[in-house]
Amino acid sequence: MESSVLAFATDLLDEGPDAFFGNLADRAGVGGVTLASVYHEARDVFPHNPRRVLRYLEPGAAYFRPDPAAWAGRRLRPTPSTALDDAGAAGDGDGLDPFALAAAEAQARGMKLHAWTVFLHNDRLGFQHPDCAPENAFGDRHLTELCPANPEVREYVTTLVAEHARYGVDAIRAESLHFHGLRHGYHHERYFEHLGPVAEALLGLCFCAHCRAAAQTAGVPADAVREQVRAEIRARLTDERVACEPCRLDELADGAVAAYVDASAATVTSLAKEAAETAEGLGMRLTFMDGDGPGKGWLSGIDLPSLAAVVPQVETLGYAPTPEQVREKVSAFALHGVKPGALAVILRPMAEDCDSAENLAAKVAILRDLGVPEVEFYHYGLMRLSSLDRIGAALGL
Repeated sequence: MESSVLAFATDLLDEGPDAFFGNLADRAGVGGVTLASVYHEARDVFPHNPRRVLRYLEPGAAYFRPDPAAWAGRRLRPTPSTALDDAGAAGDGDGLDPFALAAAEAQARGMKLHAWTVFLHNDRLGFQHPDCAPENAFGDRHLTELCPANPEVREYVTTLVAEHARYGVDAIRAESLHFHGLRHGYHHERYFEHLGPVAEALLGLCFCAHCRAAAQTAGVPADAVREQVRAEIRARLTDERVACEPCRLDELADGAVAAYVDASAATVTSLAKEAAETAEGLGMRLTFMDGDGPGKGWLSGIDLPSLAAVVPQVETLGYAPTPEQVREKVSAFALHGVKPGALAVILRPMAEDCDSAENLAAKVAILRDLGVPEVEFYHYGLMRLSSLDRIGAALGL
């Protein structure tokens, strides 16, 4: 079974390559590192970082140096994090491109380098280019995201995939390669009135011109669906009693709303196919990250059986306190067309998920028994060094 640890490029920059890769190889005993290449905004506490305990990550920043020629003439392009410039100012010249540094170190140590890439959850690009963001039924743009039906967004995705090839990346862990719901973690996101699950679901659907055109092509009356969705949301925003009334989406507009969501799923699947083919053509593989798990991603456009036919691997979160709960989570994928051999699973060796090396080892053993070929551990900078030791102990049991 292959193993790696997810990490930020800032972990590498702050600790230096010797300490960073030494901890991965000697303490965690893993065979690879999964380094974030583009990441969303965050504020985190870093237990063992030698330079800082708390750090803010910029919205939609890139942690590699984009090739200007690859992005010439494009509006949507990755912006390098200011952390790269800070590292250069501090005299760490090689730190100006963490991926180049990581690639060299990984190759020298016989380790694999994966790129953990957040594609469409990008506040920076959404605010800079609102016309590329999803549009709800009222014409409001969800500026923390990019719409997967937009041609410029799709071009951005495939170009970003291709950028990783020059670093000798083995696999791209594709996070956020799909639509997102209404609640997606924007700073001070507020809902003072109870909206109810139906209104929240409907407010998360995209009705931009590209999504409506895709639905029309699939035989769905997109404009009529938008009007129906507007009316349904307004009714639920107006009256709290209506907001609490249950309703199945496949019952709205005689099933047309559900058909519209299905068309959105086809958009996501076709984008994943394009991204996977781009990666394969450059000697890499693309892993589609489905954090929620089987049966929970329909509104985000995640159709697991269809995705399993176009991407070589799906990755999910095995976050659970007991080994049997991990087994249940992973086994459920087989019922949705994803065989264990096409899965990668992320485990957490700390916090509420794990209290001992034996607990973690039992979870790893279950993944082996099920035939899962890859396990990853979250997250290098966010765990104590003792949790890295726990990984090493678990892999050795």
